[in-house]
Amino acid sequence: MAGKSNKSKAKRAAQSTTTNSTTDVKSDAPAPPVAATVPATAPVTAAAAPVATAAAPVTAPDNGTLTAVDSAVPEANEVAPTIPKADESESQVENNDAQPKQGELRLYPVSVKTQSGGKMELQLNPGDSVMDIRQFLLDAPETCYFTCYELLLRNKDGETHHLEDYNEISEVADITIGGCSLEMVAALYDDRSIRAHVHRARDLLSLSTLHSSLSTTLALQYDAALNKVQNPGDKPKSDVPELECLGFMEDVPGSLKKLINSTSEEIRSVENIVFSSFNPPPSHRRLVGDLIYLDVVTLEGNKYCITGTTKTFYVNSSSGNILDPRPSKSGFEAATLIGLLQKLSSKFKKAFREVMEKKASAHPFENVQSLLPPHSWLRTYPVPDHKRDAARAEEALTISYGSELIGMQRDWNEELQSCREFPHTSPQERILRDRALYKVSSDFVDAALNGAIGVISRCIPPINPTDPECLHMYVHNNIFFSFAVDADIEQLSKKRPSNQMTEKVSSSEKVSCTEGTCDNEEHNNCNEAPLVENEQATYASANNDLKGTKLYQEADVPGLYNLAMAIIDYRGHRVVAQSVLPGILQGDKSDALLYGSVDNGKKICWNEDFHAKVLEAAKLLHIKEHSVIDASETVFKLAAPVECKGIVGSDNRHYLLDLMRVTPRDANYTGPESRFCVLRPELITSFCQAESLEKSKFKTKADEGGDDSSNVSADTSKVGDALIDGEANGASNSDQKSISDKQNTTAEDYAAGSSESSKSCDQIAFNPNVFTDFTLGGNQEEIAADEENVKKVSSYLVDVVLPKFIEDLCTLEVSPMDGQTLTEALHAHGVNVRYIGRVANGVKHLPHLWDLCLNEITVRSAKHILKDILRDIEDHDIGSAVSHFLNCFFGNYQTAGGKASANSSTAKNQKKFFGADQPITKKGQGRGKGKASSKKSFSSYMMVDSNILWSDIQEFAKAKYEFELPELSRTTAKKVSVLRNLCQKVGVSIAARKYDFSANTPFETSDILDLRPVIKHSVPVCSEAKDLVEMGKVQLAEGMLSESYTFFSEAFSILQQVTGPMHREVANCCRYLAMVLYHAGDMAGAIMQQHKELIINERCLGLDHPDTAHSYGNMALFYHGLNQTELALQNMGRALLLLGLSSGPDHPDVAATFINVAMMYQDMGKMDTALRYLQEALKKNERLLGPEHIQTAVCYHALAIAFNCMGAFKLSHQHEKKTYDILVKQLGDDDSRTRDSLNWMKTFKMRELQMTAQKQKGQAANAANTQKAIDLLKAHPDLIHAFQNAAATGRTNALNSAVLGETQPRGRGFDERAARAAAEVRKKAAAKGLLVRPQGGVPVQAMPPLSQLQNMINTATVSSEKGGENGEAKVQEKKESSENGKTENLAPAGLGAGLTSLDKKKQKAKK
Repeated sequence: MAGKSNKSKAKRAAQSTTTNSTTDVKSDAPAPPVAATVPATAPVTAAAAPVATAAAPVTAPDNGTLTAVDSAVPEANEVAPTIPKADESESQVENNDAQPKQGELRLYPVSVKTQSGGKMELQLNPGDSVMDIRQFLLDAPETCYFTCYELLLRNKDGETHHLEDYNEISEVADITIGGCSLEMVAALYDDRSIRAHVHRARDLLSLSTLHSSLSTTLALQYDAALNKVQNPGDKPKSDVPELECLGFMEDVPGSLKKLINSTSEEIRSVENIVFSSFNPPPSHRRLVGDLIYLDVVTLEGNKYCITGTTKTFYVNSSSGNILDPRPSKSGFEAATLIGLLQKLSSKFKKAFREVMEKKASAHPFENVQSLLPPHSWLRTYPVPDHKRDAARAEEALTISYGSELIGMQRDWNEELQSCREFPHTSPQERILRDRALYKVSSDFVDAALNGAIGVISRCIPPINPTDPECLHMYVHNNIFFSFAVDADIEQLSKKRPSNQMTEKVSSSEKVSCTEGTCDNEEHNNCNEAPLVENEQATYASANNDLKGTKLYQEADVPGLYNLAMAIIDYRGHRVVAQSVLPGILQGDKSDALLYGSVDNGKKICWNEDFHAKVLEAAKLLHIKEHSVIDASETVFKLAAPVECKGIVGSDNRHYLLDLMRVTPRDANYTGPESRFCVLRPELITSFCQAESLEKSKFKTKADEGGDDSSNVSADTSKVGDALIDGEANGASNSDQKSISDKQNTTAEDYAAGSSESSKSCDQIAFNPNVFTDFTLGGNQEEIAADEENVKKVSSYLVDVVLPKFIEDLCTLEVSPMDGQTLTEALHAHGVNVRYIGRVANGVKHLPHLWDLCLNEITVRSAKHILKDILRDIEDHDIGSAVSHFLNCFFGNYQTAGGKASANSSTAKNQKKFFGADQPITKKGQGRGKGKASSKKSFSSYMMVDSNILWSDIQEFAKAKYEFELPELSRTTAKKVSVLRNLCQKVGVSIAARKYDFSANTPFETSDILDLRPVIKHSVPVCSEAKDLVEMGKVQLAEGMLSESYTFFSEAFSILQQVTGPMHREVANCCRYLAMVLYHAGDMAGAIMQQHKELIINERCLGLDHPDTAHSYGNMALFYHGLNQTELALQNMGRALLLLGLSSGPDHPDVAATFINVAMMYQDMGKMDTALRYLQEALKKNERLLGPEHIQTAVCYHALAIAFNCMGAFKLSHQHEKKTYDILVKQLGDDDSRTRDSLNWMKTFKMRELQMTAQKQKGQAANAANTQKAIDLLKAHPDLIHAFQNAAATGRTNALNSAVLGETQPRGRGFDERAARAAAEVRKKAAAKGLLVRPQGGVPVQAMPPLSQLQNMINTATVSSEKGGENGEAKVQEKKESSENGKTENLAPAGLGAGLTSLDKKKQKAKK
């Protein structure tokens, strides 16, 4: 087969390019400020890490005595299941060695003699390639600046082997027997390698590649402060500063500037290193080895001209405009540029040492580059000064577009397909294959990103310049580019009255062309308003094509290939990038078409060999083999959409393209404008599993002789609910929990019958061509049955999946924080975003979910309008146009004519603004100068104002999402969250400053700092590691810590080799490893893994992603478990900052985080501060979830525990009574949690009675002591006068303090709402003759502050008994407050559920 000869070449290329993302598995994160103990193969993770204790079961002994309960943050000496350590029994270790786990690396020490003559040691695996060794050496400080050398391997017998770059060590020698060593031998430079050496030297001298995490900075600062305190003579800090949490949550706009981490200040080591203008070397100097000339200016001000030769770098004698190649009198030379500069400049030597120390102090993951970094919507403000940098200017001139590419370009398609043909029978072969596929796909996406920018910026010419601009196609760097434009905006503007328009265009009529979809006969009709129906690459169908491509890639059928694909949204344009189909640019593609149709079914091609391959994939994708009739009445058997294209390329590979409808069409949307509304693959999988389970249950009951089939059908929805839970497990921020015992039974039945029902699940298939314009073959009964199947799954979506999803939202089973996590949750449940309007209507009673859905609908509608603006403006108007749009969106901008009505004047302005008078086929194609865009005035975008924009947003939301945006949505929207969401969706970066959203124009042009592409891609995931993670989660849920740790470790090891550390799935492994270590009592190891997850989330998801916030919350709880509360509170403050930006202050996860903060302050003895946080959490839950929600009961229980710690047992009983009442109403009397709450009530009541008895004893003792004192004073009258003076002074001070309310200084971040409420309490108290100070916040039911409560309740308490009870209560409260996350199974997601997910399981195990 053609192209197979390059297979080994592609394999070597994939290996070589992978090294950039591969790091040594040994590089575990430091666990500042404590030493972590974790096995060497500890994994890393990247998913939402729910933390905290928002819902733990309330438990109390039946005998009424307080005992310690399981804490969400166990003490260091707590007995817990242990993970096997390296120092355990030798037999177990030997057994592990004999049976290595899948993906586990066995590392062996190999000594290395460096190029400078030094010695070092590497830990290598026999499967490591020489390129891997080079990468390890490049990361080591001792050898990081050596780039040109050969490697020699000497084995135990003294034999020497020269290592080629693409060799594996095992192919040369066996390092497992020991005695092997490596030697770095200097090699000769050439033009390519010497330029790479200079580039490497520049990178080493810069800190721009160091991505410092705030978590690392906080840990290092805490460690430094701790070491300083430990010095003799230093006094330890007696107090921990209070968090600025309650205050800043009310000023979210002001917190924008806090999000951006302060960048590392550059350490200057040299003034300049640039390529000299003497380059290139003259021919006579080339003949003696000169390769390059460099001009260097040191910090001392000395200027040198350096010659780079094939062997060394040396300073030549040039001093003016004439080259003098002779070595200078000083005679300085070295094999590396860094080595030479160290000889030339003492300041360079010192600065270079500081740079290396700075990088060495960072976490290893902070030095690793991310392949696809996220877009940052905030940039540093004020904008840093732009300084001269000759090296940066040189690099900018080497961009690939704008000039012809030099040298051989990468053949992306050949690389990708060759990697897919790698053998994958053994685990190591699968790892190598997945690694090569991931690297090639990532490189393709990066190249496609740069190429799309070049296409939109008019730097790359089209390959068909004579065709209309809307049909232009581009090829750059062996990547094919085409445009996809949605006409929804045109539909919006055309609905308005216009005398110039005679026909309307539906939203499904969209313009573009992809490879293999254009009909040459209709090219000349592009300027006509009617659209050709065979132009498939529309804005909407591009998404479907990408999803279909992913599905076929995951099916991985041998002999069936797909193109690499990416979708890039930039400046309002959607560009589809694909690898070039072999031979498509050299000949007529129709000759090679063997399957499908290029003219919407008029002529259908079919090939038996091709059909066999497609049919094999169809069985995996639930696609039914069906009959289709073309225009000539010929019947064909297809197992794919009609419009797909099966083509045999010039390499004789079978390619399947244009997979817009791999899943069937949504029967709930059957209008002509909805022809690309298809069902999601997650829904198809969930439905098939539910159907197969129902059939298996029916069969089981039939076998048992039962004939009550109605029960089977009645359980269908519950079966679907259980399956939906499983499908959405990855997207939910909280661990999945069953809703009732019935559903638990259903899940168990499903697990038991999964093997039996797998066959029936695979047999369920759908016809993707029903409800389309294609003519279906077969009899009417078969067609009707196919349509009924699609209607059934569509009804399943509306009747089962959507209600279950809404129920999960209401019960906090699924708790999205922002638009992105809401979209991910919808997709994980199999729900399309077009149903978001129905979701919003289902959660009207929950303010935080209602706001979240409204904001997402608003942002998505505004996104399309902003993209339409960006398509139609020139380059120099981008900044002002974006700022004007944001002012209209967030401010109250009005046109010069004053208030604009939504009638004729508005319609006229809007039509002009949106270009409704332009032909639709020109829409979005105003890239060329002097074309459609030049017909518009300079300030055409200025014709829109706030009223016009919001009117269009409302109309778009109604048309797209079938949702009526309320009028108040414009003013009640969470401005910062909406701004963040919009910027992320469009790719806009703004200045991180405080914006005045009450102003008419809060934004300025100078606030718009960048516009970046937003990309969707088909980079494959490692399915093997994903399966291991799922198995580990099952073991973790059952409390099997050792087994789950093994699974997560194996998954981490595999992902580390496949993707490198910077990947979301790696972070996911780290999160679960941290949870396992936490439950095993290894808090230091948990911190190590959690630190890794946090860094990866910041690098791969973004600084303010909800998962990053959860990572900070988890980290805080782990630090608190090690009694490092100050560091814990700093991390918790960061978590609250991020939650405020993503979701706003009103979210249940914020309340759950407040409970965690209160727990920490309780353990520190700061009960006043703890009560403030608990009361704020109670107010949030009552406002957001209602007074009778389970989470409200959690807050009452936490308050009861807090009052118990203070000895206020009467208040504890009152709050626990409210907890009990809610639990009785929600769960019933028989629920274990309700009984636990009742036991707590009895306990508090008993303690209250004990306290009353102690008071009476104390009063009697006081009376006796008073009488003795009176007798003493009578005997000594001279003391009476002194006591009277002291008492008068004391009363005056106490009265002043009480009046001012400042007996204690107010804490930072004081909650103003609490202060106002406290004032009302004082008024009511004054009316009753009481004096209440405002310091304690606003207790529930206007109760007195804590200090007065303690004085009133504990006046006569015996000190020893008080200490004993309060100490016991504090331990109990710490445990119980941590368990608040399990007050019910339906705990909130976010920071409150993840760490206690095993408590119930462990309790069951104990029973």
